[in-house]
Amino acid sequence: MTSEALGPTPAATVRQRASEVHALQDISADLSVAVEAPLFAEAANVGDAPEIHRLIQYWFETTGDVLPRTEGEIYETIRDFVVVRDPGKRRLLAAGALHVEWKDLAEIKSLVVDPGTQGRGLGRIIVDACLDEAVDMGLKTVFALTTTPAFFERLGFRISGVSAFPRKVWNECFRCPKYNACDEIAVTIDLRERLNA
Repeated sequence: MTSEALGPTPAATVRQRASEVHALQDISADLSVAVEAPLFAEAANVGDAPEIHRLIQYWFETTGDVLPRTEGEIYETIRDFVVVRDPGKRRLLAAGALHVEWKDLAEIKSLVVDPGTQGRGLGRIIVDACLDEAVDMGLKTVFALTTTPAFFERLGFRISGVSAFPRKVWNECFRCPKYNACDEIAVTIDLRERLNA
């Protein structure tokens, strides 16, 4: 494998440019709409797995922006997930996972929002909860692989090369069906200032 295989592919670069326009439209809605007070992130429970799976499958089938996960994989990693629920209906509105990769590194994965509730800041709530948990765990860096890097940039992340995360590449990326034509961009955030606060 060459170092070029570890960086963004031409498809990823084109996808990033196209996604930034779309993502900026979503972000402006996401960050400008006040989130209602009762909405907050909490740890997922086992009973949430089918709804998390439903949201992941929806976005995978509709846009391809999220990698598919089996319901079994979600059960196996349910402790990684945080969710936002509708306080009245107890319906799942958003979900995302913080997966520890190494002693100082974690990844935000499977970030999904119910399509009927976009623009209410739910993605931001999930990401903030994941970052808070990472700080509580003493992790220095969090990254994500995304087709909408502009969303993460608005939350303090910076674009990075996937080669900065060799454990991710060797543990998971090489098994991904998108490996040879990856359209995801790596973004990262340094948490050391928060750890020292």
